[in-house]
Amino acid sequence: MTDADKPLQDHVLVEVAVPAPADAVWAALRDPEKIRDWFGWETDGLKDEIDFIFVTHAEADEARGVVNFVGVNDRYEVEPRGDVSLVRVVRSAPAGEWSEAFDGMIEGWISFTWQLAFAFARHPGQRRRTLFFSGPPREDRLARSLLGLDAAPAAGEPWSMPLGPEGDASGQVWFTARHQIGVSVDAWGDGLLVVVDQPPTENKPRGSTMLTLTTYGLSDAALADLQARWQAWWDERFETVAPGC
Repeated sequence: MTDADKPLQDHVLVEVAVPAPADAVWAALRDPEKIRDWFGWETDGLKDEIDFIFVTHAEADEARGVVNFVGVNDRYEVEPRGDVSLVRVVRSAPAGEWSEAFDGMIEGWISFTWQLAFAFARHPGQRRRTLFFSGPPREDRLARSLLGLDAAPAAGEPWSMPLGPEGDASGQVWFTARHQIGVSVDAWGDGLLVVVDQPPTENKPRGSTMLTLTTYGLSDAALADLQARWQAWWDERFETVAPGC
């Protein structure tokens, strides 16, 4: 039996309760300007990436609340629950071929869907500004360990601890997943830090880390200072490599 002949099985990659009605969530999945407020991070190519994924390579069925992505077996589903919507990403894979190995695309869906929920829950209608870092550690410690977040409390609980170059910081644990964690950071205008740690592999013997820092309401000077502090912290502990490299 070829892969094309094997029946597909659905796997929920991430499911989040978003505090907004389904029509608002649907708009956030279909309007490129709104997608910029939660998907990925700021880069020169973000607009083109959004257009490629959500416009030219997406098939949307609003009546069913489903966005299928062309070329991959992934889809967004929006399930209305009154003033709350369940938002999930589902992957269909051939029976017997599902793998629990680290998958960068899956980790991206997890991060971005929680970023979507954060935008609705904490900053509806606000424009975010982000910083992004990616690469392997110079020694054998990934970011959650270096930042002390491997000892963070459960999702929904407050936290307070030294956070890299921030010194003492505080916020709330927004979500936890197998390979990542997201915490709100009060000092960033109630921003969000998402840390994704890829375990060591043969090709990446020390593993790799991605950090996305989402901020709200910071001045240009405050954002530049944040960038400088985290860049210095990062450069001392990590190499900089593009995701997937």
